[in-house]
Amino acid sequence: MRFQRVRLENFKCYDDADLRLDRGVTVIHGLNGSGKSSLLEACFFALYGSKAIDETLEEVVTIGADECTIELWFAHGGAEYHLTRRVRNTGEQAQTAKCVLETPDGTFEGARDVRGRITELLRMDDEAFVNCAYVRQGEVNKLINASPSDRQDMLDDLLQLGKLETYRERASDARLGVGRVRDDKQGALSQLEDQIAEKEDKDLHERLNSLETRRSEVASKIEQFSEQRETARETLDQATTVLAEYEERRAELDELESEVESLRETITQTETDRRELKERITERRADRESLQTDLEETLAETDLDEADPDAVAARLETLEERDEELRTRIEDERVEAQKHSGEADSLAETAADLASRAESKRSEAESLATDIEDARETIAQRREKLDDIDDESDRLQARFEDAPVDRDGADDHREAVAENLRTARQRVTELETTLENERESLAEAEVLLEAGKCPECGQDVDGSPHVDSIESDRERVDRLDGDLADARETVEQLESKLEAADALVEAADELATLEANRENVAQLIAEKETGLEDDQARIETLQAEADDLESKAEAKRDAAAETREQAEACRAVIAECNQERQTVKTAIQRLERVEDLLEEIQATADEIERLREKRDQQAELNDQRRERLADKRARKEELEADFDDDRIEQARSQKQNAEAYIEKADEKLDELRATRDDLQNAVGGVKNELEELEALRGRRDELETTLENLQALYAETQDLQEMYGRLRAELRQRNVETLERMLNETFRLIYQNDSYSHIELDGEYELTVYQKDGDPLEPGQLSGGERALFNLSLRCAIYRLLAEGIEGAAPMPPLILDEPTVFLDSGHVTQLLDLVAYMRDEVGVEQILVVSHDEELVGAADDLVRVEKDATSNRSQVDRVEASVAELV
Repeated sequence: MRFQRVRLENFKCYDDADLRLDRGVTVIHGLNGSGKSSLLEACFFALYGSKAIDETLEEVVTIGADECTIELWFAHGGAEYHLTRRVRNTGEQAQTAKCVLETPDGTFEGARDVRGRITELLRMDDEAFVNCAYVRQGEVNKLINASPSDRQDMLDDLLQLGKLETYRERASDARLGVGRVRDDKQGALSQLEDQIAEKEDKDLHERLNSLETRRSEVASKIEQFSEQRETARETLDQATTVLAEYEERRAELDELESEVESLRETITQTETDRRELKERITERRADRESLQTDLEETLAETDLDEADPDAVAARLETLEERDEELRTRIEDERVEAQKHSGEADSLAETAADLASRAESKRSEAESLATDIEDARETIAQRREKLDDIDDESDRLQARFEDAPVDRDGADDHREAVAENLRTARQRVTELETTLENERESLAEAEVLLEAGKCPECGQDVDGSPHVDSIESDRERVDRLDGDLADARETVEQLESKLEAADALVEAADELATLEANRENVAQLIAEKETGLEDDQARIETLQAEADDLESKAEAKRDAAAETREQAEACRAVIAECNQERQTVKTAIQRLERVEDLLEEIQATADEIERLREKRDQQAELNDQRRERLADKRARKEELEADFDDDRIEQARSQKQNAEAYIEKADEKLDELRATRDDLQNAVGGVKNELEELEALRGRRDELETTLENLQALYAETQDLQEMYGRLRAELRQRNVETLERMLNETFRLIYQNDSYSHIELDGEYELTVYQKDGDPLEPGQLSGGERALFNLSLRCAIYRLLAEGIEGAAPMPPLILDEPTVFLDSGHVTQLLDLVAYMRDEVGVEQILVVSHDEELVGAADDLVRVEKDATSNRSQVDRVEASVAELV
């Protein structure tokens, strides 16, 4: 994979940037904080979206912008791709507004689909990309600082071994699941065997035959009692029919009596209603005359001669049209007045704003004037401080006038004196030890001599050749004692010289500090003096701007007053129209009253006519009711003559006897039916148990077959689990061996010295560095620069392993190193350059991107990209330097 081009718009510190990237080593160079790393973060963000950044989406959008756009063109596997991401930050939370990946196979849209397709293309997600190809700033020691288990997980995921572990775990879960199901089925089979045995012990077929025989006997008895009950039922129905006819006639007679009485009351009430209607007609005639009088009085207040409905309507229409004209004019004038008032308010607000801005500028000018005075006082104070520093420097410099060395030789002089003092003290110690030994030997010799023995051989003094040697021992002790005194005096002199040398070193250090302070104070004075003229010019500018703003504010106030006068003129027109409209409304109300009175008079006449018609209808209804009353009286006399008391009494006796028998028969039938139902239920229960027995036997056969299948499946899942485990271990061992070889090759290439022999990587990804003498070291025990080189070697070895692939070469993303020299000194930077050249020339990495502020890396670039940040706008710009120019740079 190779990045071809990246274009940024409002991404972090970039307003607009467009950068093309070629094969080989591209160094992105610039000062710290200039925005170099943001270029690589943009490429990473384009590929993986929000998962590729540590901050929120809001923070990738340039401050003050509503949205940002990142476009990335890249080649992969011989095909070309174009990816666009747009983030919008206009609501409460920033969101991805567009995410489109254009590929030779089609277009993918949406953040999730694009990220899935990128992961599929590169065979790595965002975390794997960082662990393999992207050494981010400050993460050069990420792999070495990780625990062995975390390192194992990282590398297994990169080498796709995590999938085998996932498959093994799935096979294990499947095996456990099959085992649980198998055990459950075995338990279910045991329960079925127990249930089948229990049912077979009940002798269900014999019980079924006995129950069916008893059920047939009870059914015959039920049929016999049912026939007898039916006969009694027929007798009861006949008697009931006779009694029902009697009750119907009795009820009809009672109903006739009620209807006769009701008709009498209705006729009487209707006559009362007719009298009330007559009174109501008289009242409504009086109301009509009163309304006619009111109409004549109201009409006199209008400009009409007569109460003609058409004339009233025509006049009303004319007045309403005039009222509408006045209302429209009032509305127009009100809108115009509001417009002028709004303009006046706006002008007044503008004038107030201009006045406020003028006041603000005057305040700023006053503040600047105060600041100038303060600055002048500060400059005076700092000049006094310079004088103090100069006086102190002269005093300290005077110490070196009579000193044996100047200030530059103070440290060396002190070290020489200290070394002499150490030598002198060592001489004192040696003399003290020698003197003490000599004194002990002399004391022993003197004891022997007093005892008459030779001090050297222990023989009698007489004839001993060594007796005279004790005097020479005494002389040697005295000589050593004198030497020790001289040595101690020398130590005291050197200690005094060391104190003086320490004082000179302290004075030299203080002089260096004072000189640095003087330079800082002088620079601060220069900066303050440079700013005074600018501040004075700024004060004059602010005062001029304030006067201009105040002049504009006065003009706005005059315009506001003129606009308010126009608004008042509109309000005067509105008042005149409102007065005329009130007169029109009064005339409209009087004409509407005339219309209402005409309608009420007509309604009163209509109501009088309705009341007359209703009174006539009630008279007709009463005549009809009187005819119906005569008919009902005749029917009542007919029914009273048509009753047979003996027949009714006989029917009552038959009904009573039949009901008594039916009640006893029902009780017996209920008893027999209950017995039959119990027997039927028992028969059904036995049949159900027989069906259950057959079903249990069928389920037993099915469970036995299922158990055989589950046992075979359990064995297969167990074999599958073991196969995935073996395959993962074998692949891991192969990868560990290959990675160890590549890591040693890379490390030996860039770290050519006699300190280390090789590196070991065990099956758990535990790393050990061996020294030439065979002693092992943890990578963390290496020095900072060595540890950084070790980690870069490990990352490059991993990249190389993935590039070569398990089954052949695989297209890899660019190798990206973001500020790899942070932990390296100049010597180790040279080794880093060797590593970059090795990855490009020997391993064949198509594209290597290095971000650094280090000038040493510029010479290793095939292409150079300069990044600079404008101090005023705080925005970064990129400038791609051609390869030939990069070599000169």
